[in-house]
Amino acid sequence: MKQTLRYDQLSCRLQVEGLPDVSAGQAEDCVGIITTWTLQWSGRPALEGRKDHLLALMQVVLPYARYLISGVSKPFGDGNPPVVSIRPGVEGGHALQLYSSQPDTPPLDLSLDDAELSDLVRVLDQLRLDPRLHVDLDFPSPLPLRPREVLERVPMAQRLVAPVGGALALVLAAGLGLLLPEPRLPEPERTQQLESAATP
Repeated sequence: MKQTLRYDQLSCRLQVEGLPDVSAGQAEDCVGIITTWTLQWSGRPALEGRKDHLLALMQVVLPYARYLISGVSKPFGDGNPPVVSIRPGVEGGHALQLYSSQPDTPPLDLSLDDAELSDLVRVLDQLRLDPRLHVDLDFPSPLPLRPREVLERVPMAQRLVAPVGGALALVLAAGLGLLLPEPRLPEPERTQQLESAATP
């Protein structure tokens, strides 16, 4: 019997249809085989596709959102050819691009604002965490950001301020030290030094 999983947010609705995998002994209310899925947007054409497209959407959008939370804007979706890609928009927002499996079909470009991206992440997370879904999503476990990725979120100019300022302060202090005259000895000590130098 066909099962339907539905997840609703303000700007989008994700609906996944499938069947339980009877050979694996799954219950009737589970989905072990995804037959089709539909993502409906407010005021936009609905998206639909096969299981591979849904998995590609999850594997690209969820890590992208995680990096954004960490303050790193990084594009995702570098397959050859990519099925789904997402990157920061040129004028703000987020540019989501979906490639069709049909030949001679141009990719679909969607511009999402932060709220729409948040709703998309929520429905994908709800699907991923749904106990009724018994499908291997092949979703990698989240790993901590590498130190280089954390550093790259700070602008280069801001990163150079401290070391360059420290070097300039050191050079300035050394230059001022060279300009100062040598301290003069007190007169009695100077006389003793001259006498001792004159004594054979």
